[in-house]
Amino acid sequence: MSNFVNVVVEDGIAIVILMRSEAANALSIQMLHEMNEALEKIQYDSSVRVVIVTGDGEKAFCAGADLKERKEMSEDQVRQTVALIGRTVSHFELLPQPVIAAINGVAFGGGLELALACDIRIASSNARVGLTETALGIIPGAGGTQRLPRLIGVGKAKELIYTARQLTANEALEYGIVEKVVPSSNLTAEAKALGAEMAKNAPLSLVQAKTAINKGLQTDITTGLQIESLAYSRLLYTEDRLEGLRAFQEKRSPVYRGK
Repeated sequence: MSNFVNVVVEDGIAIVILMRSEAANALSIQMLHEMNEALEKIQYDSSVRVVIVTGDGEKAFCAGADLKERKEMSEDQVRQTVALIGRTVSHFELLPQPVIAAINGVAFGGGLELALACDIRIASSNARVGLTETALGIIPGAGGTQRLPRLIGVGKAKELIYTARQLTANEALEYGIVEKVVPSSNLTAEAKALGAEMAKNAPLSLVQAKTAINKGLQTDITTGLQIESLAYSRLLYTEDRLEGLRAFQEKRSPVYRGK
């Protein structure tokens, strides 16, 4: 039985809940291992079409690395833990399914880096976010220096990283860090509704669309268009594509099976 990560699957949506609310859902080593175990199962579960990650409670999505645990580590252990955090954050990005971060409270340091690795971010109105590492004598080490500039632009990202500024949910919306801000009481429902809107579509299409977008953004437009073409071609002979055509002709909702 997992102690720090809970996964609930409902109607094709896997909800990953970080369960260390007493420690602001900080990323302990045990929690990181449990997260990777959960994601490994989700990755290969064809019944899961969309993933939502959120924190237990209303105060914290994830406060980043567990600094109390880190105080007791040797330099080598710190390096290993930082690498583990980076791999775990990237694991969210590398999931084939679309991933929604439902930011239910503070998301600082590695917590915001985790959210940045997701496809879409929805924040509760009481959330606060920031890459605060420079105030602690370090820098973002789990992708923050790379993902934030790609999301909001280089100048704005440098401003936030250099200042270690903490933003309110509405400020994060203005910067383009989150796509939507909702009342705390509506966060889970909003995330599930968005997930359901995605999950009704062809699951293989979601996978290939995510692949085309993420891979294409890392290269020039010509190569990106080639990546898109390859992703499109993988869907040509799928049963779901034929089902989509039949459903359109028959004026009914398609029933996709991920085949």
